[in-house]
Amino acid sequence: MSTTAVPTAPENLLAEGQPDPVVKHNNGLIGSSVSRVDGRLKVTGAARFAAEFPLPNMLYASIAYSTIAEGRITSLDTSAAESAPGVALVMTYRNAPRMKPMPPFFSAPKAAGPHTVALLQDETIHWNGEPIAVVLADSQEQADYAKSLIRATYKVEPAVTVFEQAKAKAHAPENIMGHPAKIEIGNAEEALAAAPHKVDAVYRTPRHNHNPIELHAVTLYWEGDQLHIHDASQAVVQAAWTMAEVFGIEEKQVHISSPFVGGGFGSKCLWDHHVLAAAASKLSGRPVRAVLSREGVYRIVGGRTATEQRVAIGAQADGRFDAIIHTGVSTLTRYSSLVEPFTFPARHGYAAKNFKIAQEVAEMNMTANTFMRAPGESVGTFALESAIDELAEQLAIDPVELRIRNEPDKDPTHGTPFSCRNIVKAYRAGAERFGWSHRNAKPAARREGEWFIGLGCATATYPYYRMPGGAARITLTHDGYATIEVPAHEMGMGTSTTQSMISAERLGLPLECISVLYGESNYPGAFLAGGSSQTASIAAAFLAAHRALVAQLLELAGPKSPLAGLTVEQIGARDGCLCDIKQPARCESYASILGRGGRESITVEAEAAPPAELGMWSMHSWGAMFAEVRVNAITGETRVSRFLGSFDCGRIINTKTAASQFRGGIVMGIGLALMEQTDYDERNGRVMNPSLAEYHVPVHMDVPEIDVMWTNIPDPYTPMGARGIGEIGITGTGAAIANAIYNACGVRVRDLPITPHKLLAELP
Repeated sequence: MSTTAVPTAPENLLAEGQPDPVVKHNNGLIGSSVSRVDGRLKVTGAARFAAEFPLPNMLYASIAYSTIAEGRITSLDTSAAESAPGVALVMTYRNAPRMKPMPPFFSAPKAAGPHTVALLQDETIHWNGEPIAVVLADSQEQADYAKSLIRATYKVEPAVTVFEQAKAKAHAPENIMGHPAKIEIGNAEEALAAAPHKVDAVYRTPRHNHNPIELHAVTLYWEGDQLHIHDASQAVVQAAWTMAEVFGIEEKQVHISSPFVGGGFGSKCLWDHHVLAAAASKLSGRPVRAVLSREGVYRIVGGRTATEQRVAIGAQADGRFDAIIHTGVSTLTRYSSLVEPFTFPARHGYAAKNFKIAQEVAEMNMTANTFMRAPGESVGTFALESAIDELAEQLAIDPVELRIRNEPDKDPTHGTPFSCRNIVKAYRAGAERFGWSHRNAKPAARREGEWFIGLGCATATYPYYRMPGGAARITLTHDGYATIEVPAHEMGMGTSTTQSMISAERLGLPLECISVLYGESNYPGAFLAGGSSQTASIAAAFLAAHRALVAQLLELAGPKSPLAGLTVEQIGARDGCLCDIKQPARCESYASILGRGGRESITVEAEAAPPAELGMWSMHSWGAMFAEVRVNAITGETRVSRFLGSFDCGRIINTKTAASQFRGGIVMGIGLALMEQTDYDERNGRVMNPSLAEYHVPVHMDVPEIDVMWTNIPDPYTPMGARGIGEIGITGTGAAIANAIYNACGVRVRDLPITPHKLLAELP
């Protein structure tokens, strides 16, 4: 076996806007419906998750949490816990190894820490729920019992636990995910005041918590100065680098393996339990497993922050927007840096002559912020799209038509052209399929018995991202099998399946001859399963490695090959052969090429070119969301009875897993609209509903049959023509439901979630 690193060309054909030559000779996989390649492993229980790796002499961890929001520990009695049956160690700030704070996201290219708090290094407490001790025992039950015996007292210091109090000191952040916190074009306030038609309203969304089915877990051990981690991670490379920084070792000394993740949605990056488990393992000299309880997830794993948003739109009688104003404040901790980017949809969605976009942050003592499916866009579209619906009613213009009339010809705030935007087509097709023309514009006009019935729509949007630093390794054997190695992640979205399809298509091999290996931090390159970016990022890396592979194969083929004289750009693949794109019969099999070169296999590795397309174009996925709801006139209960998402997300690679992703996002959007809310005790900053019994998420009875469709128009400036689909489903959904509720019963709710008590007082 030979390993050859071949640099990637600075540009590829797709980045230049040219058609993909290999797809002309495909095996019909791209765009088809393919079942998950790892499905059998999961349904038979053969797939091993982070808490299922057995290690000899392993200890189980249980974490004790603080009960104050700010202050310091004045006494910490662990004697009863230390003498409890099966206990091997109780780790506190008194005996914990010295550790550095985690470098937080965006502070360095590979940083993955949620905050800058140094864990168990002193008596200081920063939020209600901060870890104060870790118990290690021979069983989980023994560890949990011993933890209950720990007694702590505190000196309570002033903390900010009330949103209204925090707002008084709100300030603009330095940036929002690298973008300016404020954009002004023209004079939006003056244009709003002068506009003959306008809306100007405040919309609020609460804090949300993550609830993946698989609890956050880690199983790890030290081997000398080497740290081995079995994790549930969507950022194996970034987590390995960050853990190395915390413990003062080299990145190569940390190996993270995460073959399967039972749901992440932004929460399965790096959290306190990783660091604490590694520290406890180092101190005890034994392997450690740490599985957070559901309550533990609420105590230390961040979620979506609360927002208060002002949206104001001024328009002419024909519906053309004169001004768009989207401002507001979200919560933040002083030791984290993730600002909820709720103004992003207003920056790119609609044409207007004047814009005012501005965000502030209000610092509170709470769990560190983190990504949650479609951060920013999920709650930002609720405010923006609700305001557009309010304006449509005032203007007596159909809400779909009003959106289409304000379709921009280029990005309205950046000025760059769109790489590919077909939202109008998605709206037209979706409206026809949903039966939008039967909607009665008059609220509360349709009723069946106790139920008011209404229709609403909204635009969904999420940016296209492609992470830099992506690389891939391909090994091709003489008998026509290929292995692709990438440090990617499978959280249930179908990554391994879509990448197997892309690889099989590009290599001209059957799907069963492809093995995509992922979830290992020591594979080349770095990916993050976030920002709906992974498919495009992996594809770009694979295309670069495939190009390197073809170059090596042509060199091996030599002058005696039927392919002699052809360049990489002229080569396609089919039926286990390389072939001339223009003359497919001019071909040679992989077996023949490798045989002539005396090789059993060939291995190449290459890195994707930097994502230059992000600076050249405005790139987003789009969707038209349509909801039908029923509101009970007696109880105020809302039921979503029909939902349709019509999406414009470039080329769809796998129709089966794509439909699942779209529907999954919409289900989360139903939760956002109608039930999800993290409740804080404002006296002490403690989460009051840290369980699925009290934090409500949609169940089967809450979810109707969800219809999805898509334009399937490839974006010429992305790898494989695809844009992200993982997060767009939740965006626009909350607004579509809120707008449908208004159409059903005439009650406009601007404060999520829309629970019965918010409707009852105003129902007709």
